[in-house]
Amino acid sequence: MSAVVEPALRKASRWAAFRRFLGFVGPGFLVSVGYMDPGNWATDLAGGSQFGYALLWVILLSNLMAILFQHLCVRLNVATGRDLAQACRARYSPSVAKFLWVSAQFGIIAMDLAELLGSAIALQILFGIPLFFGAIITALDVLVLLALTRLGYRWLEALVAVLVLTIAACIGVELLLAKPAIAELVKGFIPTTAVLTRPGMLFVALGIVGATVMPHNLYLHSSIVGQRAQGSTEAERREAMRFATYDSTLALTFAFFVNAGLLVLSAAVFHQSGQTGVTDIREAHRLLDGALGTTVAGTLFAVALLASGQNATITGTMAGQIVLEGFLKVKSAGWLVRVATRLAALVPALLVIGLAGEGRVETLLVWSQVILSLQLGFACWPLVRMTGDPDLMGVFVAPRWVSALGWIATALVVGSGLWFVVNT
Repeated sequence: MSAVVEPALRKASRWAAFRRFLGFVGPGFLVSVGYMDPGNWATDLAGGSQFGYALLWVILLSNLMAILFQHLCVRLNVATGRDLAQACRARYSPSVAKFLWVSAQFGIIAMDLAELLGSAIALQILFGIPLFFGAIITALDVLVLLALTRLGYRWLEALVAVLVLTIAACIGVELLLAKPAIAELVKGFIPTTAVLTRPGMLFVALGIVGATVMPHNLYLHSSIVGQRAQGSTEAERREAMRFATYDSTLALTFAFFVNAGLLVLSAAVFHQSGQTGVTDIREAHRLLDGALGTTVAGTLFAVALLASGQNATITGTMAGQIVLEGFLKVKSAGWLVRVATRLAALVPALLVIGLAGEGRVETLLVWSQVILSLQLGFACWPLVRMTGDPDLMGVFVAPRWVSALGWIATALVVGSGLWFVVNT
């Protein structure tokens, strides 16, 4: 009798665990959006066109660092019940907390600027709308977001997941059309010292690293993961931490395939044909149609770009509210945060487009990534420091090897950001 009952019990237990895991699926996809935004597109396209498949290992390394940081966000919330902004306010003096808030706010505005420009470029490609008016149109998405936020986070998570899958599907179809060299592609995942000796390669590699990890994602993930039922016992909370990490790792794997796919696409289409200077998103779209012999390629490229920009807009709104409430204890209406953040991004975009012309948009996009690189250290440093503090974390303190990897990743990300800023 027991021989029959025990397998049934194990099966029921596994099904119950799987259902509990499904309850944690969602926040990871919201976070993954920041790892495939228009800023990443620019660096991935540049890396593929200039150096072929050689920098694929840099994208893999960046993604592994992102998985580590997002795990630390989960660990912080499970251990303390606070998000990163709330923990910083509790642990640091008011002046330091306000400085960190200002830094985070600048990072969110810079991120929003990149999404606004990316969406405007996509609208121009798809419908021929001038960038000036496209930027204004994308600023009006606040109305759509207001309607969505009232439906609840699950609806937002579902929408974001659909958009992420749309981006992945578009890039996947284009890769099938491009037919990359598989042997060279596989070789690109092997680290090489050429990054230190080949002119320009180190700069592009550091740009990829600096554009991958977004500071607002650390605040966002450390907050929204707390909306799941984590349980009351240590065993339940450890299971919650494990499932939430599975969720973010799965979603970031999609982000990795998108970023790697963009670089592979650029390498297969541009680098192999001798077009090694393609860094402009609009130029990449124009050349794709001719290179792949079908207008479908360019259209898919633009649709994926538009989905990328709108996706990140959603998470930017949420991060803005989390940062404001966490650091300053100020509860504000979502529409007010959305409007203020978007106006702060819209004004410089319209000024550059109106005064300097559409040709300067790519420069503004690069500068948004520079600002993000400067802000990143002010989010990574307190996260790694607090998750390694046994007095704060208790039994959920990060193991020493995890903390060591966190400090190495922080040094690499901050160093690459500073290098990117200096050379830019």
